Amino acid sequence: MGSTETKRCLVFILGTLGKPVPDDLSAPQQLVGVVGLEIHAQINSNTKLFSGSSVRFSAPPNSLVSFFDASLPGTLPVLNKRCVEAAVMTGLALSCTINRKSLFDRKHYFYADLPAGYQITQQRRPIAIDGVLTYSLLGGKKRSQVIRKTVNIKQIQLEQDSGKSLHDDLRSQTLIDLNRAGVGLMELVMEPDMSCGEEAAAAVRELQLILQALGTCQGNMSEGQLRVDANVSVHKPGEPLGVRSEVKNINSIRYLARAIDYEIQRQIDVLQRGGTVQNETRAYDSKSGETVPMRDKEGLQDYRFMPEPNLPPLIVYEDNASLPTGVEACQAVVVQKIREGLPELPSVKRDRLVQTYGILPEHSFTLVNEDGLVEYFEAVLKATKKEPRKVIGWVTNELMGHLKQQDMSVSQSPVSPSALAELLDLQETGHISSSVAKQVFQEMWRSAGKTAPQIIKEQDLGLVSDTAQLHSICQKVVDEHPDAVHAIRNGNKKVLNKLMGLVQKETKGRADPVLVRAILQEKTS
Repeated sequence: MGSTETKRCLVFILGTLGKPVPDDLSAPQQLVGVVGLEIHAQINSNTKLFSGSSVRFSAPPNSLVSFFDASLPGTLPVLNKRCVEAAVMTGLALSCTINRKSLFDRKHYFYADLPAGYQITQQRRPIAIDGVLTYSLLGGKKRSQVIRKTVNIKQIQLEQDSGKSLHDDLRSQTLIDLNRAGVGLMELVMEPDMSCGEEAAAAVRELQLILQALGTCQGNMSEGQLRVDANVSVHKPGEPLGVRSEVKNINSIRYLARAIDYEIQRQIDVLQRGGTVQNETRAYDSKSGETVPMRDKEGLQDYRFMPEPNLPPLIVYEDNASLPTGVEACQAVVVQKIREGLPELPSVKRDRLVQTYGILPEHSFTLVNEDGLVEYFEAVLKATKKEPRKVIGWVTNELMGHLKQQDMSVSQSPVSPSALAELLDLQETGHISSSVAKQVFQEMWRSAGKTAPQIIKEQDLGLVSDTAQLHSICQKVVDEHPDAVHAIRNGNKKVLNKLMGLVQKETKGRADPVLVRAILQEKTS
């Protein structure tokens, strides 16, 4: 890790915590953070990993529980093909090696919400290994420079989710809901290649976009569909990694960055006071902004891994030609078929937007990061004569500003792409000014269904192009501001903009700016 990168991340950490930033953070022997992630992504499937029970968020407690989910004697697991295909697709999108043969294992631990006393997972030979996730950060003084980074993916494994324990403090009891028990998960293990919360947050956001593009996970963190555990340690560059703490179950990207940066600074403080960092599990308290101890870290031997006796090895096939005799393609998981069905991934989409439309890289991030915004932007472009660089401002500023103000998604916008395109064409062809266009947009937002031409006609917002009328208004403004006229005649041409603003005020923003400028130049020359 270079000194520039180290300094940038440390500045971010200290800035986040509100601490003063030292002048020289690139000095040798500076402690730096090391971050690895374990991410549990709930597979987007109608049924669970090993049973036919439905998967649905917020269903009545214990209403989606099969005999197998409840671990009744004599029940056996039946592997869900959709979950396997989702794991393979995710592995391919992350440039993983897909293991043609993978194995299932039992991981023993005893929680009230794990009826069997073990979880079926893939500890020995997971379905995908050795991948890479490329993500980007916006850096530079104006955060407009795109910095590309990579994090290595150690493995992707299939496993069951546990149920949910609901603690009733009032009655001093714990209630168990097994609706989530047995839901299919992909556990993605990222190597400790990151150095601060900003990098980890950017990597998780990129992964979230990839999973959503693939359709393998909806990625809704508030519903627990994407849960992140962060392994955090600090060390001096060139020396062995320090003792790590694991911060569990972080359920938002913003909290992830804060939790990691707090934990890095906490460990630095402990070591600088001469203390020892404990190998422990911690939780992030979003109210205090601190991580708090949960329990000592359990060793691997506690889990007593053993092969799952009720499931044979999982075999996937490269192509149809490699299928055994008597096995049809619809019965098997065929890697080549899944590879051919991969959609356009977020990084490719961003590059395409920049190259095709000539927009800035930071604008491509805004478009791709908001669900449905790329489609909205491209639909506007198809219906308008306005050039992309002008349209992007309207989409990222006006549209997104209104959406965020009312906490709405792009699909809920009351102004359709065709309606916005019609408004932009009226501005482009000189029927309305840019200030009036924004005024009309606000009215379109408030009065869903009303078109731009209707609003312009009703409120008489069309551009004033009557030369005689404009000459009269300009003469009035010139007569009332002799000092400004004197300044212009003495060479201060910028003052002309002030007079133009006064004319626009007189006409409520409806004057043709090109015509007004020409008239004022004539009258002040």
